[in-house]
Amino acid sequence: MTHLWVRAEQRPNEERVGLMPEGARALVEVGIRVSIEQCPVRAIPIEDYAAAGCEIVAAHSWPDAPDDAIIFGLKELPEDGTPLPHRHIMFGHAFKGQTAGRVLLDRFAAGGGTLYDLEYLVDETGRRVAAFGYWAGYAGAAVSLICWAAQQRSGIAGPVGRHASSADLRAALDGTLAGLGRPRAIVIGALGRVGTGASDLCRAMGVEVTSWDIAETAHGGPFPEILDHEIFLNCILAMPGTPVFVPDDAPQAPRRLSVIGDIACDPGSDFSPIKVYDRATDWQEPAIRVHDAPPLDVTAIDNLPSLLPVESSQDYAAQLLPSLLALHDLDGGSWGRARAEFDRHIGGRPRDDGP
Repeated sequence: MTHLWVRAEQRPNEERVGLMPEGARALVEVGIRVSIEQCPVRAIPIEDYAAAGCEIVAAHSWPDAPDDAIIFGLKELPEDGTPLPHRHIMFGHAFKGQTAGRVLLDRFAAGGGTLYDLEYLVDETGRRVAAFGYWAGYAGAAVSLICWAAQQRSGIAGPVGRHASSADLRAALDGTLAGLGRPRAIVIGALGRVGTGASDLCRAMGVEVTSWDIAETAHGGPFPEILDHEIFLNCILAMPGTPVFVPDDAPQAPRRLSVIGDIACDPGSDFSPIKVYDRATDWQEPAIRVHDAPPLDVTAIDNLPSLLPVESSQDYAAQLLPSLLALHDLDGGSWGRARAEFDRHIGGRPRDDGP
């Protein structure tokens, strides 16, 4: 019997989950055993999973799960260096040259396990079967506006937090922007999921949006138009061939640009298109000031959808459920493609065979 083990997230400010109770019920009904770890901060009550027929297990007990269990989570595992013998479904951030990613792959090599990276779970056309992108864009644009508003009041953005709904987020942002005008924003990747979410939030808040996608960036740069907008929202994942949108000398150039929202958030990647910063920001300190006069702040939070944990979980889980229903065939379809990507990157690392 296929056994899916949904682990409790261990990262601060992470309340999302990739499987809703109704989805868990659908898995149980087709014969998949579903274990759900208890989690005091998960946005969805554990009682709803029990009612759906799931087995409730202790938080953070996945290392002791049966060898054949498939461990499913969203964000990173504890960085304790232990070998990883299980099959894991998660966002590994391990295939773009990131230092932490290389360490993670070494742990899989040592334990003989396998990473099915959710970022590389794609259909036959190469499109991801499920993504948090829309809500990442939506929340990322909101945080960028918070950063801009703080600058207008001669400060830098303070802590941000979760919201019960997108309507609640917009109401709070109305208060933050009260008494201010509106900046202009340029969104690169505007036709994708992330860019659509970012553009929707901006327009809902009365922000004029310049929408760019592949056609506008195909010439490879430079892109002086970016410096002519107060806010730049990067919604394109870093990958080989991605042009540089903000070079390292941009802070010293004449510019209106004062906030960069790197919603794609790949500062550790060799292919990052934004060269003025080198680390992600977080909920407590959402902005890095990379230049003082005039100010230029970068916000790059790598779990933005968690600001809207219920809506983003519902949306993502609905997209992913058809793939979870096909877990009996990890060698075919999207799962097979994700496995092939892992095998390509694990190449050359000695490893034991996993389950």
